Amino acid sequence: MNAAEHLAELVKFPTQQAGADGKAGNELAICEYLVTALKKHGPDEITIGTAPRSEGGDGAYVFARWGLPKRVINAHVDTVPANAGWSRDPWQPHVEHGRLYGLGSADTKGAIAATLVALEGKRRPKDVGVLFSGDEEAGSGVMHAFLSSSHIAGIREVLVCEPTARVAGVAHRGVLAQTASLKGPGGHSSKADVLPKPLAQLARLAVAIDDLGKRRLHDGPAGMTGTCLNIADLRGGVAFNVIPAHGVLEWSLRPYPNFDRASWDADVLALAAGVDPGISIATTLDHVPFACDTLAEFARPFVRSIGPLDFWTEAALWMTAGIDAIVIGPGDISQAHAADEFVELADLEWATSMFRAFLRL
Repeated sequence: MNAAEHLAELVKFPTQQAGADGKAGNELAICEYLVTALKKHGPDEITIGTAPRSEGGDGAYVFARWGLPKRVINAHVDTVPANAGWSRDPWQPHVEHGRLYGLGSADTKGAIAATLVALEGKRRPKDVGVLFSGDEEAGSGVMHAFLSSSHIAGIREVLVCEPTARVAGVAHRGVLAQTASLKGPGGHSSKADVLPKPLAQLARLAVAIDDLGKRRLHDGPAGMTGTCLNIADLRGGVAFNVIPAHGVLEWSLRPYPNFDRASWDADVLALAAGVDPGISIATTLDHVPFACDTLAEFARPFVRSIGPLDFWTEAALWMTAGIDAIVIGPGDISQAHAADEFVELADLEWATSMFRAFLRL
């Protein structure tokens, strides 16, 4: 089978994270299918692992090794829910004008298909592995489970597959989401002149945090300055004539590599205390930034450019585990998560050659 044929089969497996309809795909089913595909290449060991998805349900991964892996290709099997606007069934692959359409074709089942073909190299794989893992689109519960296992012993370098438009990603921002909460007695709005108003206090904090982000617009490395501070939500109201008894403010930022998290948290706590000592701060999401250029020379012959990406990847988790990584794969991030997602067939061929070189096949 060529890469397009492999990809067509992979698209048919619904592996989406649960959307508004509550329907999640089956990661274990596609992993079991991939076991059969990987066995044809004679690995020394194939392991299927399961772990809870971050947002509920069962997640899975399949890991195959030849010898004791030093290099690993990693691509994720899960997808986002199908976006509105698809002109065809998202799980029925369709080839037209040199493109294969289907949910996950770019993000990142195309990379899985190219990996399967790359393993058909002239030489038997040696001291390498492939990991096809789930839950990437939600909270990385499966990856955390894999990285806490004994499988990572000896792994030194990882190619993390994402649709990068033939750019080698050697850095990207993290994602940090935080909330501020404040309680009060609540009451009738006729008493608003004398009773505490949590939403008003949190609104003051929102402006102060937004100003904090503006003061940091020029912080960070070249090409990644600023924090992308976003005031996302202020909630707690009941009705126009009710003073809310509880309010929640939510914001996010995208920290650059070597971001001083301790300084940020100290500044936010000081701002909150200055507005109202009763405000409590919590972190709801903490994806660390990523930076690693040790594999840049490997990628140079294959890519258009080498530099930072503008989206988060699980390369940051590999880096945190002390393993070098690079982010690259077939497709374009502009197609990911969009209706009528596609990958260029030429990109699959390009990725196959690059993956062979990475695995030294």
